[in-house]
Amino acid sequence: MQLSFSPLVKQTANAVVNVYAEKTVQSRSPFFDDPFLEQFFGQRMPNRSSKQSSLGSGVIVTADGTVVTNNHVIEGADDIKVALADGREFESKIILKDERLDLAVLKIQGEGPFQIIPVGNSDSLEVGDLVLAMGNPFGVGQTVTSGIVSGLARNQVTPGDFGFFIQTDAAINPGNSGGALINMRGELIGINTAIFSRGGGSNGVGFAIPANLVNVFVQSAQKGEGAFVRPFIGATFEPVTSEVAEALGLQTARGALVSSVLEGSPASDAGIKPGQVIIAVNGIPVEHPDALGYRLTTVGVGKTARMTVSENGTQRDVEMTLTQAPESTPRDERLLEGRNPLAGAVIANLSPRLADELRMPTGKTGVVVTSTKSGSPAARVGLQAKDIIVALNGVDITNTAMLEKAVAADPSLWRLEIERDGQRIRQFFR
Repeated sequence: MQLSFSPLVKQTANAVVNVYAEKTVQSRSPFFDDPFLEQFFGQRMPNRSSKQSSLGSGVIVTADGTVVTNNHVIEGADDIKVALADGREFESKIILKDERLDLAVLKIQGEGPFQIIPVGNSDSLEVGDLVLAMGNPFGVGQTVTSGIVSGLARNQVTPGDFGFFIQTDAAINPGNSGGALINMRGELIGINTAIFSRGGGSNGVGFAIPANLVNVFVQSAQKGEGAFVRPFIGATFEPVTSEVAEALGLQTARGALVSSVLEGSPASDAGIKPGQVIIAVNGIPVEHPDALGYRLTTVGVGKTARMTVSENGTQRDVEMTLTQAPESTPRDERLLEGRNPLAGAVIANLSPRLADELRMPTGKTGVVVTSTKSGSPAARVGLQAKDIIVALNGVDITNTAMLEKAVAADPSLWRLEIERDGQRIRQFFR
């Protein structure tokens, strides 16, 4: 008897593709931000452009050429090509991408049908299941590695705010990003995304984005949505430590502890209160706050989630309708101009939707800096994206129109108060 993964590889290999992304990079003159030096030396050292290429992998999930890959593979690309295992190459365009989930959907610009890998149910995975990782590591060509599922619901893996990964010991290396993690039925159960490595190679600790989230993301792309919408909960959560579990009468230190609830939010309407612990969504246990976000995202906006809440040693189920974060206050985005320390700052009115886009607490209100122009007075005085303008010259700022009017007053002394990461900072300028 011969044991081999060969039949499984033959069944799926043609649906795993190489993704080539090329972008133009501008190298600026060192005098670009100094008008005086630019006047004398700028023409001798002009701005130049060069091409940079990156290589990753992708998976075809529909016969008409829908490809799933990682966002970091195609980020900033001007030209994207997809190469199939049979040698054919096609131009492709981005349909949907999301930096926070590190996912992107491409559409092959060519006639199908193309071979696909069906998307499986990643919730059916168990630690110890056999898996194959497929991709193009280091550009050597399509490679297949085998291993097992080493862990589930892993968080704090990448710098982003997504924290629910499948861990595997199947070798994943640079170039494997966006490739397929498949089960023994030939189904896609994850998109290979990250590794823990000190030298750049595989140490047997790789991570993949679960297929259930990939499926929801692809559906959003197929609907033509310009951005992926996450459910708005209207509450903040903390991990359940062993001390918290003991104090609340929980048998295990698992779940998401409710720390605050925004009035009028879906969480508030469902009767969720601070001090409660969410331990399951639709009957599936919740390991930590990141897992709660994952579970609600895979349920989807417009649907109802059944959440199991633990309080004072008792459990009960509550239903919460998942909605998009509201833009309760129009953002009214403006660019501050003129001869003042805030010139070059782009400001907007905070709302739960904008706060979610900026990865800020959804309960924050006021005027926020969304970006600053390079080399502008605002950038030079240290203003950053996500800074909340609290007050200017002793006047509390509540909206963008008020701030623009206060800036136009042009005083001789500027007294600025901002909030950054929960800390108040006061600055003075002349």
